[in-house]
Amino acid sequence: MSLLHRAIHARPGELAPALAAFALLLCLFGGYFMLRPVRESMGIAGGVENLQWLFSATFIAMLLAVPAYGWLNARVPRRIFLDCVYLFFVGNLLGFAWLLWRTPDPLWAARAFYVWLSVYNLFVVSLAWSLLADVFDRRQAKRLFPSIAAGASLGGLIGPLAGGLLVSDLGTVGLLILAAILLLPTLALRRVLMDWRGSGGAGRPGAESEPPERPVPGNPFAGISQVLGSRYLLGICAFVLLLSCTSTFLYFEQARLVAALFPDSHQQVRVFALIDFTVQALSLACQLFIAGRVAQRFGVGALLAVVPLLVALGFLGLALLPQFAVLASVMVLRRVGEYAFVRPGREMLFVPLGAQEKYRAKNFIDTVVYRGGDALSAWLNALLTGIGLASFAVALVGAGVALAWSALGWRLGRRHEHTGSSSPAQETEP
Repeated sequence: MSLLHRAIHARPGELAPALAAFALLLCLFGGYFMLRPVRESMGIAGGVENLQWLFSATFIAMLLAVPAYGWLNARVPRRIFLDCVYLFFVGNLLGFAWLLWRTPDPLWAARAFYVWLSVYNLFVVSLAWSLLADVFDRRQAKRLFPSIAAGASLGGLIGPLAGGLLVSDLGTVGLLILAAILLLPTLALRRVLMDWRGSGGAGRPGAESEPPERPVPGNPFAGISQVLGSRYLLGICAFVLLLSCTSTFLYFEQARLVAALFPDSHQQVRVFALIDFTVQALSLACQLFIAGRVAQRFGVGALLAVVPLLVALGFLGLALLPQFAVLASVMVLRRVGEYAFVRPGREMLFVPLGAQEKYRAKNFIDTVVYRGGDALSAWLNALLTGIGLASFAVALVGAGVALAWSALGWRLGRRHEHTGSSSPAQETEP
């Protein structure tokens, strides 16, 4: 067995699909993180005090988009569903490139792009992980997902670096076109993964799984009813809500301090790009050398519980010393922990479930629930600030939320182990 096989915990026959999944996330996140600093600068341009309105608009856009996603999911076979969605977003990216080229300065264009990119991000990422949860079985996912997730971190490493270097020469329009180009290779990588699924993955002979040649049955709102009818899925909902709440509290504080310290928009893009670069570099190291070993030795519960506990400590540090350097450190800690540990662990929770849960319920949780949590916590932050509570009090609230997030993550991890071991379709090893 090669050194690379051992490094990513791949068994014979699993290296090629693992690398294809790695490359898919690399392309996807490289394009998104190239645009993320631009989005943050556009959000600040509309006023930090108005960010909660953009969060609310994003949530409403999610409510409108999810039924359309569900309608298409019920009519297009899973094998090519990702292609249809990603080609649609390629067209969106090119359309925004044209719009921002024709109207580069109006505030309404900046706000529309902020909302759109927030919707785009969750849909393309959720669908990519739905595909991977469909391709790999439970045991393969536990071994491979932390290393596969390193593709997202490498893309997130290259993306902001490229964005920070190229924004002065290419402008936002050029970055949008590059992001659209980076989406195209994912279509070929999807085909590689689905072909392998039938021979060595979750659809191999002897593994009972639903064939990808058929669409996922159900009405456009099936994901909601599936979530409401399952305590396990409701637990994942609560986990995502707590995650988004802690993220939003930190996000608002970051936006406030960056707006105060760096008034120039190009400076803001570079600051956000530097933070993104640092986060992804550390995430990549953790995914390659630490996360997989933690999952193998301590289980999914450890991936989901340890990071929120550290974030709670970070909030307490921020309460005592509310400075940009401390905030940046907590932001990096939270995001590195999410990308390297929490995200792979969270995606493992869906692997033992059926196609409807992987494509319908998961998408509802990853989009509507996540952005709903963003919107609610944004208004909560505005309320706490509006009634005169200092950053100290907001940080204490964040610490309490993070502790609840940690406890729930541990319980979900334990439940996942029971759900996976009781699923006969996951017991056969290739």
